[in-house]
Amino acid sequence: QVRLVESGGGLVQPGGSLRLSCVASGVINAISVMGWYRQPPGKQRELVATITAAGITSWTDSLKGRFTISRDNAKNTVDLQMNSLKPEDTAVYYCNYRLGSYNSWGQGTQVTVSS
Repeated sequence: QVRLVESGGGLVQPGGSLRLSCVASGVINAISVMGWYRQPPGKQRELVATITAAGITSWTDSLKGRFTISRDNAKNTVDLQMNSLKPEDTAVYYCNYRLGSYNSWGQGTQVTVSS
């Protein structure tokens, strides 16, 4: 099993930045995909971005440019740098680990963008 622990959420003003971090523990497979999803209030969970161990990324197009995803295979971490935050970025952000049909989720971290 893979356990994921997120950190870095909080309250930020519009235009501000936050960096989310996720640490994975357990047996981390080199061909796994890790990433971030988010669930805005009253809406379904949606993809933010994913990244393979080789650094290949997949994005929700509207977020690419403001957000950056990175992965450190030696430390088993995946980070999400979020810049120019907007109120509509308010959501619970979840870290994800995927290997074939196996999925593991973190507990989520709240990001609130408000003045």
